[in-house]
Amino acid sequence: MRIAATLVALSTLGLVDPVMAQGYGAVGAGPKLGELEVRVYQKIPKAKVAVQLTSDTHLSRELRRQVMIRLQNRGNEVGFSGGNIMRMDVSYFDLMGGSDQRTEGTIGGQPYYAEPGANPRQTLPANPIGRYDGKTPSTSGPTLRISLTLYEANTGKVLWLATGSCVTQSSNAQRAGEAMINNMFDNADNNRVGDAGCPL
Repeated sequence: MRIAATLVALSTLGLVDPVMAQGYGAVGAGPKLGELEVRVYQKIPKAKVAVQLTSDTHLSRELRRQVMIRLQNRGNEVGFSGGNIMRMDVSYFDLMGGSDQRTEGTIGGQPYYAEPGANPRQTLPANPIGRYDGKTPSTSGPTLRISLTLYEANTGKVLWLATGSCVTQSSNAQRAGEAMINNMFDNADNNRVGDAGCPL
C-alpha cells in the first residue's frame, strides 16, 4: 500500500511541475561547435521581455542590442526590467592565445572588445591561458558561444531557450554573434538543431 502511494505521489510531481518535466537544470550535451539548438517549451509570448546579461562586456552589450531588435520585430516590448526575463550568456574563448598576446587569451589587461577607457582595471601579470600538462590545446580556434533563456519572472518556468557557437576571430566576433542571433530568431517558434549561420 505504501509503495503504491509513493509511486502515485512521484508520478504526480512530474505532471504538476512543468519545470521538472522539462528537465530544466539538467546538464545536456548541447549543440556541436558551429551549430545551434532552439528548444520551444512555449512560444515567446507577446509580453514585455527584459534582456539581462550575465556578463557586462562591450561585445555582450552589442549582441544584446541585436536580441532586443529581433524581439521588437516579433511584437514584444523590450527593456532592462519587468515582464518575462531573457537571460543572455555571451562567452568568447581564445585558448590559442590569439594574435595579440598582451590582451587576448591572457589574464590581466583589457580584452580586445573593450572601448578605450571602458571599465579600466588594474594591470595584472599577463599570464597566457593554457594547459600546463603538456597536452596540445584544441585546434578548433577562438570560439564565441551565445545562450538565450526566456523564463517567467513570477514562476521561473522556462519558456524558450537557444544556444549556439561559432569559431571566429576576435575582429569578427560581433558579426558572428549577430549572425547566430538572427538564425535563432528566424524560426524561433520551432524546436530545431542546425547550422548556426557562422560567417566564413
